[in-house]
This record gives sequence, C-alpha cells and structure tokens, in this order.
Amino acid sequence: MSTTSVKRSEIERSWHVVDADGLVLGRLATEVANILRGKHKPTYTPNLDTGDHVIIVNASKIVLTAGKAEKKLVHRHSGYPGGLKTETYAQKMARKPEQALIDSIKGMIPKTRLGRAQIKKLKVYAGPTHPHSAQNPQPLEIAHAVARPRA
Repeated sequence: MSTTSVKRSEIERSWHVVDADGLVLGRLATEVANILRGKHKPTYTPNLDTGDHVIIVNASKIVLTAGKAEKKLVHRHSGYPGGLKTETYAQKMARKPEQALIDSIKGMIPKTRLGRAQIKKLKVYAGPTHPHSAQNPQPLEIAHAVARPRA
C-alpha cells in the first residue's frame, strides 16, 4: 500500500465558528490549533497547510482553572534594556482578551513560515458577533473543553 500525498490543488478548506463562552483557555487552544494545522482531516500532511479557518467569538468569556488567572504571569519584552513587562492573565484578559487567546494558540503552532500561514486563518472576536457570515461557517462543538465545577 503506497502513501498518498495531497497536492495544494486538492486541499479543501472550510470555516468553523466556536463560541468560547465558559470554555477553558488551554483546552480550547489545543483543539483550535489542531484544526488550524489540519490534523483533524485524513489528508493531513505535515509539510502543507491543510487546515481550516476558525472564528472564535466571545473570547472575553474564556475561563482559566485553578485560579491561574491571578497566579500565572505573561511576559513580553520591548527589546530594549529594562523593557520586560509582566502582567497576570486576569489583567491581560481585561485589557485584550483576543490577544490572550491568540498567543495561547500561537504557542501550539510551529514557529516556521508554515505556522505563520496557519495562524492567519484564525479570527478572534471579544463579542458575540463576527463579520464572516458570508463564508457560512459551521458551528464547532468542543465538548471536553467545558470548565468543570470543582468538588
């Protein structure tokens, strides 16, 4: 049995929309990263961009478990001496909820030109509306990414 390799002309992309209301940040990010890379398709090829487009709405309503919103720190550096800026996830979610989600997903995608092409297919919005209704996105259910109440 020979292995078939998909060609660029044979790649079919679809659009998915995810409602992130009440979903856990890390679990949602792993599912979305797999869809952006195309790992959910039987025609997955590691050296080609076979993934689909993903729209995430209600990014401001994402939750972090075990009090990580106040404990976990996010660092960024301006490139200048003394330019390290640190904030908690709660502060970042209050300031830019879309960027917190994009950074989490970007960390799960390859750091190559292929990864940069894959991350361009991600659209994140803080509110419940998005301008991509012309693409007719299909709702994507992420069942195991729902936050469980603590016992």
